[in-house]
Amino acid sequence: MRTAAGELVELENRFWQSLVDEDADTALALLAEPALMVGLHGAIKFDHAKYRQMAEKGSMVVKSFALSDMDVVLANEDTAVLTYRVQQSLSERGKSEEIKQEMADSSVWVRKDGEWRCAMHTETPVAG
Repeated sequence: MRTAAGELVELENRFWQSLVDEDADTALALLAEPALMVGLHGAIKFDHAKYRQMAEKGSMVVKSFALSDMDVVLANEDTAVLTYRVQQSLSERGKSEEIKQEMADSSVWVRKDGEWRCAMHTETPVAG
């Protein structure tokens, strides 16, 4: 039997793969609206139209990723927090030179009408 934690890890991986594939439609199907993101550029709140713009026109694209040290905490039956490390390779849109980063990430997922959606994501560089 599939657990909620297993399903959420699968969904987090699917979201990351949508970044590599530059598949905004898959990403949008996994995002709450509105959603929040906190990272190197501060905190932003975005709707689906704004996410599509960021995904399709943003200056950086994800080329590869590897998630590790996944941990899932179910706050209640409809809210979960995931934490993990990610090794990611990015490049400027249209260029081949890749930048490798190791980040500590978290995502908050909420379930509405039986479907999990990511409502918030954070990303922090790992020192070292």
